[in-house]
Amino acid sequence: MIVYVNGEAQEYAENITVANVIDSLGLTGKKIAVELNKEILPFQQHSTQMLHAQDSLEIVHAIGGGQEDTFVLAGTTYYSRLLVGTGKYKDLEETRLAIEASGAQIVTVAIRRTNIGQNSGEPNLLDVISPDKYTILPNTAGCYTAEDAVRTCRLGRELLGGHNLVKLEVLADQKTLFPDVQETYAAAKLLVKDGFDVMVYTNDDPIAAKKLEDIGCIAVMPLAAPIGSGLGIRNPYNILTIIENAKVPILVDAGVGTASDAAIAMELGCAGVLMNTAIAEAKNPILMASAMRKGIEAGREAFLAGRMPRKRFASASSPIDGMFF
Repeated sequence: MIVYVNGEAQEYAENITVANVIDSLGLTGKKIAVELNKEILPFQQHSTQMLHAQDSLEIVHAIGGGQEDTFVLAGTTYYSRLLVGTGKYKDLEETRLAIEASGAQIVTVAIRRTNIGQNSGEPNLLDVISPDKYTILPNTAGCYTAEDAVRTCRLGRELLGGHNLVKLEVLADQKTLFPDVQETYAAAKLLVKDGFDVMVYTNDDPIAAKKLEDIGCIAVMPLAAPIGSGLGIRNPYNILTIIENAKVPILVDAGVGTASDAAIAMELGCAGVLMNTAIAEAKNPILMASAMRKGIEAGREAFLAGRMPRKRFASASSPIDGMFF
């Protein structure tokens, strides 16, 4: 059903409460005021007030002036700039705890590799990453042709009830998992024409990134390093060039190994970072998820603050005027 939140149309499942919406926005526990259909809703009623189709919510809070640091994908505003995957965890409980620790609002799933939609007696990934709380981002992991990628996105849209936001990746080979750029172009054109909101994985080539933007992708996701390698950002200057040339969000995807890698991506000016292996294969995935969250936040603040210029020689921190020699 469609509910309007601060003037934006949002799609939610039936039987959702105001508290569920507040939680999905990462505002649980925050000092907020809520208006439902132009009537103030006391906070004591947030957990019991059910929402209905076409309801209008206004959620406000006090800030110190200016605008909150958010970014927008497909018309939805996000507060967390960390996007996470769901593969490689030891079980669904670890998956749930790590995602919660990350603070992520967008969670990517590989449609052909998860147990979404399988028999009701089996564990279901959507039980721990509910679409009521997270934006589920289907991806085309494991696809090596444009035809397979498009087919997978269409299946994902059907599975998730008309969900148009997808992450496109078309791989060239199993050893490197580098993108096949030509097949990616072909798939992106078909998906955009079909009404999908495409976030696209590509290499760190500014020309390819710009062409994918021109095709109509809503976000471009250059790799930092090969998928699952943990090598960190190998070519920061290419990433910087991609960001400088772009009119859509640029998110680093693949190759991040630790929190400092995430911070570097954000310091370059990326809108966000998507990762899976760096968290899931850490010795303590839940603690690493928390570290990644802090790395993203620190890197973003450093970017907004504006770093000092690099200098070849030393520059004294304290003035030398008035010193005794």
